[in-house]
Amino acid sequence: MHHRIISLETKKLIGLRSQMLRHEYNHIVALWKQFMPRKNEITNSINNDLIALQDYEDPNDLQRPFDIWACVEVSDFETTPKDMLSYTIPKGLYAVFLHKGMNAGATYQQIMAEWLPTSGYTIDNRPHFQVMGTKYKNGSPDSEEDFYVPVRKL
Repeated sequence: MHHRIISLETKKLIGLRSQMLRHEYNHIVALWKQFMPRKNEITNSINNDLIALQDYEDPNDLQRPFDIWACVEVSDFETTPKDMLSYTIPKGLYAVFLHKGMNAGATYQQIMAEWLPTSGYTIDNRPHFQVMGTKYKNGSPDSEEDFYVPVRKL
């Protein structure tokens, strides 16, 4: 499984947040339907990429709700639109995987079940996120996005 390990500096994000359980995928769709019509209100975004973020209090507790975000990276928090929130991704190591197509669950399962056990890394307690750039095409089998998985050396 092709990947790269990067040392990520802090990222500042602005967007909308919701909470969900692992099986409540409809919350993701609902959150993006709220965010997309409002994303142009964010005037200090640094690029056109969209970021989907998952913040787990305990990534091993499958029964616990976690926060999901629909957001963009910004230069600062000076102009946060009304009813939107700011979030800072802390710096640290990330394993970055290119995901193609629309079956994100299968890619994530492959990362956790196949790559992680033999990688020399373990999951770190920081947010997981996906960057949807210019090659992202919602609903298309040709879609591409990068999965960022927080890791630390064993």
